[in-house]
Amino acid sequence: MSRSSHGTETAIGLAGRMERRHVLVVGNGMVGQRFVERLLAADAETTIDVTVVGEETRYAYDRVALSSWFEGRSEDDLSLVAPEYRSDPRVDYRLGRKVTELDVEGHRATLDDGTVLAWDDVVLATGSYPFVPPIPGHDSEGCFVYRTLDDLADIRSAAEGGTTGLVIGGGLLGLEAANALRALGLETHVVEMAPYPMPAQLGEGGGTMLGRWVNSLGVNLHCGVASEQFLTDDAGKVRALKLADGRELPADVVVFSAGVRPRDELARSCGLEVGERGGVAVDDTLATSASDVWAIGEVALHRGSVYGLVAPGYEMAAALADRLTGGDSVYEGSDTSTKLKLLGVDVATFGASTAQGEGVDEIVYHDPLNKIFRRLALDIETGSLLGGALVGDISGYEILSAVTQGLAPLPDDLPAYVLPASVRPPEEGGLPDAAQLCSCNGVSAGDLRQAVRDGATTVGELKACTNAGTSCGGCVPGVNTLLNETLVELGVEVSNAICEHFDHSRQELFGLIRFHRYTTWQEVLANHGTGRGCEICRPAVASILASLSNGYILDGDQLALQDTNDLHLANMQRNGTYSVVPRIPGGEITPDQLIALGEIAKEFDLYSKITGGQRIDLFGARLQDLPAIWAKVIDAGMESGHAYGKSLRTVKSCVGSTWCRYGVQDSVGMAIDIEKRYRGLRSPHKIKMAVSGCTRECAEAQSKDVGVIATETGWNLYVCGNGGRQPRHADLLASDLNDQELITAIDRFLMYYIRTADRLQRTSTWLESLDGGLDHVRDVVFDDVLGIAAELEDDMARHVDTYECEWTATLADPERLSHFVEFINAPDESSTQVWIRERGQKVPG
Repeated sequence: MSRSSHGTETAIGLAGRMERRHVLVVGNGMVGQRFVERLLAADAETTIDVTVVGEETRYAYDRVALSSWFEGRSEDDLSLVAPEYRSDPRVDYRLGRKVTELDVEGHRATLDDGTVLAWDDVVLATGSYPFVPPIPGHDSEGCFVYRTLDDLADIRSAAEGGTTGLVIGGGLLGLEAANALRALGLETHVVEMAPYPMPAQLGEGGGTMLGRWVNSLGVNLHCGVASEQFLTDDAGKVRALKLADGRELPADVVVFSAGVRPRDELARSCGLEVGERGGVAVDDTLATSASDVWAIGEVALHRGSVYGLVAPGYEMAAALADRLTGGDSVYEGSDTSTKLKLLGVDVATFGASTAQGEGVDEIVYHDPLNKIFRRLALDIETGSLLGGALVGDISGYEILSAVTQGLAPLPDDLPAYVLPASVRPPEEGGLPDAAQLCSCNGVSAGDLRQAVRDGATTVGELKACTNAGTSCGGCVPGVNTLLNETLVELGVEVSNAICEHFDHSRQELFGLIRFHRYTTWQEVLANHGTGRGCEICRPAVASILASLSNGYILDGDQLALQDTNDLHLANMQRNGTYSVVPRIPGGEITPDQLIALGEIAKEFDLYSKITGGQRIDLFGARLQDLPAIWAKVIDAGMESGHAYGKSLRTVKSCVGSTWCRYGVQDSVGMAIDIEKRYRGLRSPHKIKMAVSGCTRECAEAQSKDVGVIATETGWNLYVCGNGGRQPRHADLLASDLNDQELITAIDRFLMYYIRTADRLQRTSTWLESLDGGLDHVRDVVFDDVLGIAAELEDDMARHVDTYECEWTATLADPERLSHFVEFINAPDESSTQVWIRERGQKVPG
C-alpha cells in the first residue's frame, strides 16, 4: 500500500501490528509534522508506527512563509516533509482525509471514507481556523480567508482583472495578507477596529508607529472604525465595504484575517474537556481529559492560554515526543517574544510588551522622522525589565529578550538600550546559552553552540540539525555570527563562503566568474552552486556580473537577482515613490540643465533638494512616471546618477584653480574626468569620491573612498575613507602624482577592491580586514607584487569602453519600458499617496 494512500485498512487489519505501539496524529500541519520528526528520532528501538491524517491533499508546508508563494516559491520549496519521511516504513500519511469520529474508550478513529484505525495514543494537532466576523455579506463571491495554499491560489485568481484589495484585520496575519495583495498589484486597504495595528503585541506607541510605516509603504490603513456591511453587484460579487462612519471602500478582493480560533470540534464531539473560549485542555504533560489522548499546537489550551505562534507548538511537539518514548519532559509554557518583518518593517516584542498601569514605568525612544519606536517597560519598584516593543529598529532584541526571561543579567546601562543602532549600537554579543535565538523553532544560543561543538560548521548544517532559520529566516544573520564565534573559540578556521548555496567567498566567486566569462546567474549556479540561491548570494552574483560584463542589469535572468532599487533603476523612498538623481559630474551644471530640472520638477510636482554630493535630487516620482521624467533629463544632456546602485555615486569638487585664488590645480576638470570614467562601475558597496583644488580641502576629499587633493606639483591620492555613522579618515596612498599616474592608480585600486572585498563591504572596512593593510594595497597598486596590474587595467578599460547609461538603454527598448508600471493589470493606475506641503514643496504626509 502506498504510504499516502487513501485505502480502507480496518482495525482488524491492524491486529497483526498491535504488538507495536501505534500513534495516530490528527493533523498534518507544521506542529503535527514536527511531532512526527521528533517522535521518530526518539524511537531508537523502532517500535512505533505512526499514522498521520491530514485534510489537505498536500504534505505539511511552511505556513510562516506562506506569502512567499506569491513571490515565486513553489509548493516543493515550502514543503516540510522531506523524502525520507514520505518513504519511512514507520509512517503512513493519509492525505485528503478527515477524522470524523474519535472513540476515546475503544481507541478507534473513523475517517470520512469509512476507514477505522486503531491507536494506542492519539495526538490532536488540528490547529486553528480563521475567524470570519459576521459582517453582513461576508460570504459574498470575492471574499476569502488567508490560511492555505488553496486560499492563496483562489486569491490570486480573483485578483486578476481587479484593482483593489481589502483586508479585515490589522494584526500580524492581516498585514501579511495586505503585503500579498499589494504584491498582486492591487491598491490595498486594511480595516482594523482598534485605533492602531497589532494592538495586542505593540501597544499604542508601537502600533501607531507601525501604522505610519504601513501607510508610507502604500497600504491604506483605516483604524478605529467598524465594518457595517459588504456591498455587492447584481451578480452577488463583492464590490465595496461600507464602514460604520458612512464611508465606502472599494474592493474587488476581500481577505479576512481577524484572528484564529482553536479547531476543537473533534475534541468536543468525543467529550474531551475544552476551555470556555475554545481549545482542548491539557496539563503539563500535554495530556487531555481522556487517557492516551494528547493535544499540541494551536488547538491546545495550556494553563488557560492558547498560543497562536508556531514556536510554542514546536516546544509542545518536542516535549510530547520525549514523553511518548519514555522520557519525563513537561511543557511549562512558552515565551512569546518574537521578531518579525512586516511589509519590510522590522518589528519585535519581548516579555510583557504592552505592560502599563500602576507599578509599571517606561523608557521610550520615539523618532517620527525615521519612524523608529522603542519602548522598555520597567517594574517601578525594582527597576527590572518587564518587556518591550521595538518598531523600525530591533537592535538588542536578543539580549533584551533574554533579560526578561531571566537568562541574562540586567545591563547596568539599561536606559542606553532604548536607543536605536544608529545612535548607540547595543552590545549584543555574549548571549547566554539559554537565550532564544530562533523564536520560530525555539532554538537557543546554547543549542546552536552545542551543534557546532558536535560538528556543524556551516549555517546550512546548523539549519539541518537544529531547524534554526528554517521558518521566517530572520535569525539567520545572528545564527551565522554565533557559528563563526563558536568556531573561532574551538580553534577552527572559519569558512568565508558567501552563503550555504556556494562553497566560495565573494572573492573566489569573482575569480571564477571572470575566468569562465559567465554572463548569467544560471551559469554561475549550475557550475558552482546548489539550490536556488538566497537574498545573500543572488544580489552578490548580480553585482559581480555587472562589474565584469557591464551589460544592462535587467536583461536575462539578472532581472530576478536585483533588489527593489536596482529593479526599478531608482531609489524607493519611505512612501513608496521614487527619487530621480541625474549625474552631475564634478557638480558642474549648465544653466539650461538647471532650467530643465526645474521644469521637470514643476511638471511632475517633485520635491527638489541639492545633495551633499553636489547633485540635485527630485523626490516623489511615481513608478510609471520614471520613463517620462528620465526622457526629459536625458534630452537635457544628463544621464543616470546611479543613486540606486552599489556603484560610483558622486565625485565632489571645489571650484579649484579656475575660480579660487587658493586653487593650484583644476579640481573641477579632474573631478569630471574621474566621474565620467568610473560612472556605473558596480562594486561591493557604494563609492564616493572628491577632488580638492588645494590643501584647504573644501571638497572634503579625506572622508571619501577615493580622495584627490591638488599640490603644487601634482595630486595626492587618499583612499578608504568614509563619512556616515562610523566615519573614517582616508589614508594617503601616494603623493604628487601626475594626471596619468593618478588615473592608473585609481583604476588599479578600484578593481582590486572590487575583486577582493566581501559583499556590502565599504572600502574602509575592507582595508581594515586586509592582510598587510595600506602597505599591501600600495604594493599591489604601484609595485604590482601580485602581477595582476595589467589585468586590473584591462578590466577597467573594458568598463570604460562598454559603459551605457541604463536609463538611455531603457528608453530605447519598449520591452524594457513595460517593466515600469505599478499595477500590471492596470498600467494607468497608481497608489494613492498622502502629501502635505512644507516650505513650498510637496512632502509625504
